[in-house]
Amino acid sequence: MKPKQIKILDKTKLFVKWDDDTESTIGLKYLRDECPCANCKGETILLKTYRPPKLNFIKEGMYEIQNIEVVGGYAIQITWKDGHNTGIYSWEYLKELEKGEKDNIRQNYDKLL
Repeated sequence: MKPKQIKILDKTKLFVKWDDDTESTIGLKYLRDECPCANCKGETILLKTYRPPKLNFIKEGMYEIQNIEVVGGYAIQITWKDGHNTGIYSWEYLKELEKGEKDNIRQNYDKLL
């Protein structure tokens, strides 16, 4: 499964048309809030877990995309207008986000040690 087309709709949604002709639409706010990078979701290194504090504010440009780049044929890296760009969104993760947004759930990162 790979995208044939990726674009921004109405400055509020990411649209992906897949090679099987299915389509995904994900709200930019949800996409950013579920950024998979270590700064946003945390990480475990050598049995020590880092969990970042939850943001209680909105920065200007936080939910606006500046640039999207394909990474290694398996994902995209988004540069947000506030400068954040460390999240790598795999094709599988984008599909999970589409379902998660429809079901109104946050992605589960409790598997960290």
